[in-house]
Amino acid sequence: MAYNWQQKDWPFFTYSLEELECKLLDFAKQTGHLSGTLQSLPSKEQVDFIVATMLSEALKTSAIEGEYFSREDVVSSIRNNMGLNTIPEKVSDQRASGIAELMVDARNTFNEPLSNVKLFDWHRMLMKGNLWINKGMWRTDEAPMQIISGAIGKEKVHFEAPPSQSVPAEMDRFIRWFNNTSPIGPDYIIHAPVRAAIAHLYFESIHPFEDGNGRIGRAIAEKALSQNIGRPILFSLSQAIEADKKMYYQALQSNSKSNAITPWVAYFVSLLLDAQGQAEKQIQFVLSKTKYFDRFENQLNPRQLKVIKNMLEHGTDGFVGGMSARKYASIAKTSKATATRDLQQLLGLGALLVEGDGRSTRYYMNI
Repeated sequence: MAYNWQQKDWPFFTYSLEELECKLLDFAKQTGHLSGTLQSLPSKEQVDFIVATMLSEALKTSAIEGEYFSREDVVSSIRNNMGLNTIPEKVSDQRASGIAELMVDARNTFNEPLSNVKLFDWHRMLMKGNLWINKGMWRTDEAPMQIISGAIGKEKVHFEAPPSQSVPAEMDRFIRWFNNTSPIGPDYIIHAPVRAAIAHLYFESIHPFEDGNGRIGRAIAEKALSQNIGRPILFSLSQAIEADKKMYYQALQSNSKSNAITPWVAYFVSLLLDAQGQAEKQIQFVLSKTKYFDRFENQLNPRQLKVIKNMLEHGTDGFVGGMSARKYASIAKTSKATATRDLQQLLGLGALLVEGDGRSTRYYMNI
């Protein structure tokens, strides 16, 4: 069977929303609920939530592609680009700096029309530190752009994108479609999840760059959502995708053979509802964290405060493996004996919970 872009009806996607009306209504309701809940937080906590959301998106959209960055590098770069650090913090990993820069720019410019210039800028940001990719330009290699898996000699081709010489014309048409379907365009698609679903599949089908198509394609989907909602979205699309990455790739592959895409739209709407649910948990975590500090902050010494903040920075994902005396000593730059005393004091205050004993003793946030 031919790929979607090889068929006569490309790129005129068709779909039915008959069975999705309730989910689309749920998305709209939850959008308003998340916004209202965030507005009820103090301004500092609002900023903390927004940074945490961009951090999650940056880390997860990279993890989907098999790239893993230091959380500290990414969050420092996000805060630098948002102007939140009086003195910019040093970020050693250019790739982490690049994905963070893209996240902030996508948020700040969500309401601007899409253009070649913007996509090229995003690609240059994303490819920082990569010496082997042609940055800020469409792919030009005459070899087929294929999505494959399997060992050498036993490769399985999942998808083949349009040839490179077709990309400029295809992207001109995609960008025109994207802008025309925006809230101020003549072909406005009123349902944000539907427009975002089509935008992502459409872009991924063209695969216009040598590398980075998945990450930029997810940024485009978030841009579509933000434009329809009228403000930057308050959740991480990639966090929901990364939770079941296999399903994401299966959905993309199974919907690349036809331009009748009802199953893809249904999948994407459900994905967004999952993302909103995760964001709700994150907001509740921010609220709990605020109450936690109100209760314990004045009872903690500087070492304890440093370690607790380090644990809380890991958000709803938690501190991997729990806190041990050895980890505490490393973070607080103190002896293991002092670390053990500090942890016991935190346990006595009710600031931590404990599991195991002896060398297996691990401490977790009581939040």
